[in-house]
Amino acid sequence: MLELLKQIFGFVEKVVMLFYPLFRRFMPEQTFKYAATGGANTVFDIILYYIAYHYVLKGEILELGFYAISPHIAAFMMSFSITFPIGFLMAFFISFPGSYLRKRIQLLRYGMTVIGSILLNYFFLKLFVEGFHWLPTVSKIVTTAIVIVFSYSAQKYFTFRSVKKE
Repeated sequence: MLELLKQIFGFVEKVVMLFYPLFRRFMPEQTFKYAATGGANTVFDIILYYIAYHYVLKGEILELGFYAISPHIAAFMMSFSITFPIGFLMAFFISFPGSYLRKRIQLLRYGMTVIGSILLNYFFLKLFVEGFHWLPTVSKIVTTAIVIVFSYSAQKYFTFRSVKKE
């Protein structure tokens, strides 16, 4: 299974790197890889969110019998459950492959940064949709922009750190 993942993400990295010469003057390779893979995963996340909100949930509250979840939060949970593992694998194999940290520590730290991202997503979606009365998809896009800044910093300097602190 690991070998298959290496092959798949090796291919994805080759495709991503086809476009790097266009951006070489503007950003380092690692930042480009993160932006390209994270950007693709983010677009995928927004598409999944839109589909979940409009077509799966039809904008209605998700009733679980013992608990009710608002449609914008339920759609986030649905899209996130798919894009979380994809994001970790792309970061692990493509964006930050040179980390000296053990794989299980990386996964644990990734989980911690993701919890931070979830809390930020939840807070800002609640604020924008319920507080400011913005459209859910617009709220998701703005929230995503905020979370990207947090996520990149956390992954580069914490989760997949490649230089030991002195």
